[in-house]
Amino acid sequence: MHWKSSVIPRSNITYVGFYLHQPSTAAIFIVSYLLIFLVCMVGNGVVCFIVLRSKNMRTVTNLFILNLAVSDLLVGIFCMPTTLLDNIITGWPFGSLVCKMSGMVQGISVSASVFTLVAIAVDRFRCIVYPFKQKLTISTATLIIVIIWVLAVSIMCPSGVMLQVTKEQTIRVLLGYDNKTIPFYWCRENWPNQDMRKIYTTVLFANIYLAPLSLIVIMYARIGITLFKTAVPTGGKPGHENRHTVSKKKQRVIKMLLIVALLFILSWLPLWTLMMLSDYARLTEQQYRIINIYIYPFAHWLAFFNSSVNPIIYGFFNENFRRGFQAVFKFSLCTADGQRRKTYSHRLQGNSVLPANNAQTCLEPISLNSLEKNTSRRIHHVTEQDLVMEDLEKASCSSGGVTAVSI
Repeated sequence: MHWKSSVIPRSNITYVGFYLHQPSTAAIFIVSYLLIFLVCMVGNGVVCFIVLRSKNMRTVTNLFILNLAVSDLLVGIFCMPTTLLDNIITGWPFGSLVCKMSGMVQGISVSASVFTLVAIAVDRFRCIVYPFKQKLTISTATLIIVIIWVLAVSIMCPSGVMLQVTKEQTIRVLLGYDNKTIPFYWCRENWPNQDMRKIYTTVLFANIYLAPLSLIVIMYARIGITLFKTAVPTGGKPGHENRHTVSKKKQRVIKMLLIVALLFILSWLPLWTLMMLSDYARLTEQQYRIINIYIYPFAHWLAFFNSSVNPIIYGFFNENFRRGFQAVFKFSLCTADGQRRKTYSHRLQGNSVLPANNAQTCLEPISLNSLEKNTSRRIHHVTEQDLVMEDLEKASCSSGGVTAVSI
């Protein structure tokens, strides 16, 4: 987000340079922001395509993942470019309308992203800890998504009202040639007094970071405890090997859940710490300068990194999404798929597959629907000890004949 405190000099006119950093430092900022921007756009865009492309992918969990991807796309589009430019040059180069729209959309998208993470955690919690309770329907999930965006807009309305472009009378920006200077403008929340700003910052911190963080940690902790305590039946012979397989599967699931919670904590902690320090701590002008020019850009980058890494956590770690990514980027191996189908067909009472059909299989385009059918065809050949999390999901979260996607 774009909340930042700036230094207000107490002398007469202060002249500052147009660029805040040396070219090498600015290049590092540009490359770093460009990298996470591309990952955010491609990753979240493909997640949206996968969910919208296939009807079989439109489950409750996937609707939340879609909403998360949309909000993260808004973070990438409206937060990253303007924040990068603001961290490289001095002052606000755009007008008042862009100031209000950018700040509002940034806050709304970030809030919606955080609230969606909580909704996903609650959905996981309900499916695993209370598997026999009535599950969320598609309509209920859609209503929750609407409520998420209403809450996000509501909590950011005061910021949108107070955001405005302000001209600082005591600062001039030196352009670097012919000693030409321009006025210094900044985009900030112009509150009537500092106490009101402190209250609003505290409310945002509690509702967009502290409370969601607490809920996510509690939910995933309970999920981890439940998975460790749940006795998963094995389809093969009971023995050390089966128990070892189950243990490895559980460890993989718990590790992933811990990564989700830890990334959320670490990504947003520095930025919120800086915002609270800016409002509550009595810092010197030199401390303000160091924070604004060097620490804030890194804190913003780390927060935006969370939006970029979400598709990896909620997409690439899931088999259905992984197959969808393979279909989109055409990474599937046609030869291996044709050989698998041929081997499978030979087991069906001596029936064989004609060579013409094999050739057609290799040439036909890969679609998400065909991937869904192939997955359902192979499910009978997978032993129960290989599923753990997936079995829990299928037993509790299936709705209308469509199995919910396990993360």
